[in-house]
Amino acid sequence: MERAREFLEKSSKDAKGKNRMLYLFNHGWINWITNQNQISNQSLEEADKMIDEFQKNYALEALSFLSNPGIRPYQPEDFEKVMVNYYKALNYLNLKQYNTALVEVRRINEKLNQLNDKYPDHKNRYQNDAFAHIMMGLIYEANREYNDAFIAYRNALEVYESSYQKNFNLPAPEQLKKNILRTASRIGFYEELRMYETKFNMKYVPAKRTGGELIFIWQNGMGPVKSEWSINFTKTSSQNGFVTFANEENGLSYPVYIGDKNEKEKNGFDKLSFVRVAFPKYSERKPYYRKAEIFVNDTIYRPEIAQDLNGIAFKTLQDRMLREMASAIARLAAKQALEALARKENSDLGTAVSIFNAITEKADTRNWQTLPYEIAYIRIPLLVGENKVKLTLSTPDNQQKTVELTFQVKDGETIFHVFNSLESYLPNMN
Repeated sequence: MERAREFLEKSSKDAKGKNRMLYLFNHGWINWITNQNQISNQSLEEADKMIDEFQKNYALEALSFLSNPGIRPYQPEDFEKVMVNYYKALNYLNLKQYNTALVEVRRINEKLNQLNDKYPDHKNRYQNDAFAHIMMGLIYEANREYNDAFIAYRNALEVYESSYQKNFNLPAPEQLKKNILRTASRIGFYEELRMYETKFNMKYVPAKRTGGELIFIWQNGMGPVKSEWSINFTKTSSQNGFVTFANEENGLSYPVYIGDKNEKEKNGFDKLSFVRVAFPKYSERKPYYRKAEIFVNDTIYRPEIAQDLNGIAFKTLQDRMLREMASAIARLAAKQALEALARKENSDLGTAVSIFNAITEKADTRNWQTLPYEIAYIRIPLLVGENKVKLTLSTPDNQQKTVELTFQVKDGETIFHVFNSLESYLPNMN
């Protein structure tokens, strides 16, 4: 990782220009994982400002309408935008700046709300982040703000039940349920405690206080990478100033307004029979390890998956496709209508335009590739002083890797530790 960090910092190819934001993502990530927390946050803060202040370059927008989106500065997917705040929060946790970390975690759901407010149709299924609420609860507890922690955990449960279970097949972790029961008891909400005990079919038994606690966060695998796919749309009708293109196989139909075109351009659209649209798709990188067990003081703890970033990535891109397909069809139809018009007037010019269209019709396949596949967590009580922790990672066929960790804990202290297992299978790019 140190060599990767040095290589990236010496590389100037993407440090400026249209890939600047991706460079900042990777620079922030590699400095986070190598414990250069302040340097990491400088890059992530710049990326965050670029996201908040993103202004469209209309000259590039006009050019990309006739070429492809890849010539524009990188516009990250919505889940990538909020992961900036997640890593900033982890940096602040490493620096023991818990209140500042809380600000960043809160920004995740604030940013998601702002993004989805801009989508009148086909909003993201990823509208609220359950794990962000869990992180808020964990940080509040570390600050001994138990009432706020209870509210954050309760909000996380609501997101799992209303969204994550349905959209990502991810139920609420058992650890979250224990967090809710514990904080309800801690603040004297005994009516809520009994209600949740019944709801979870789980009896709360106060644990004997032993010293401090470890919040173990397991970032497993690596998220998906983008490739390209194409979809055909057939012209089904042309009336009242609109040309409609449809794909019956996927139940998609999009009208394109040409009423403001001149007669030559309209004739170009009339000659179209179908368009083929290139769009990005994700290819999954499955994690090598599927189970983790942590052995501490003769007790086994098992982190539970709380965030499925792989699933969120796929659903977010699908939702964006539904929002943007109409403009993509209009863009490509305009290119092909221009080709038909050019061919009618000059066959050589038409051939040149056809070649240009074929070369430039590409999807934007850039993405932030160092994000994890999934995130799991577990709360572990520790004794005052030195604690030896053994982590065992297992594959489905029971190949294992063991890592030994040591934690020094003070009485009442909460330690946040993130463990990364990056091993993943190569994606199938077909």
